[in-house]
Amino acid sequence: MTGAVTRLPDLGGMLRPLTDVPGGRHAVVVSEDGPRLGHASAGDLTGPVALLGLPEAESLAAACTAMTMTMSGRSPAALLFGGGAGVRRLMPESEHGFVLLSHAGAGADLAVATGPDDVGLVAQQMQVLVARIGSHLSAGPRDPAGPPA
Repeated sequence: MTGAVTRLPDLGGMLRPLTDVPGGRHAVVVSEDGPRLGHASAGDLTGPVALLGLPEAESLAAACTAMTMTMSGRSPAALLFGGGAGVRRLMPESEHGFVLLSHAGAGADLAVATGPDDVGLVAQQMQVLVARIGSHLSAGPRDPAGPPA
């Protein structure tokens, strides 16, 4: 693979529409191969994760990457509808809310944590955001670490 992971300028500002919508808690953009490209949290949160700091955002990015692996390759959609059919969105639910995962741009995915009652509004705002700035929410392939030993 060649190229470099694109670092996004002012990503918190780009993700703010997702954390400002009622129910939007945290948002993270993740490279398809794992690294966190940026994150944001709503300003008035309480609870166990009131602010998504860098360590939590990195852990969330890794977990989201593992989940989004089902969005490509031999996903259930590809098995049911043919090789070109990929999963575009996932929506795991917990007793505290939802995590919405969506393809966001070339090589990048977007994850947003919501409360239990506001998933529709947050999902709609995700679609609007990806349509508006999806070309900026992308990551090129990284340079290889070096020749194999």
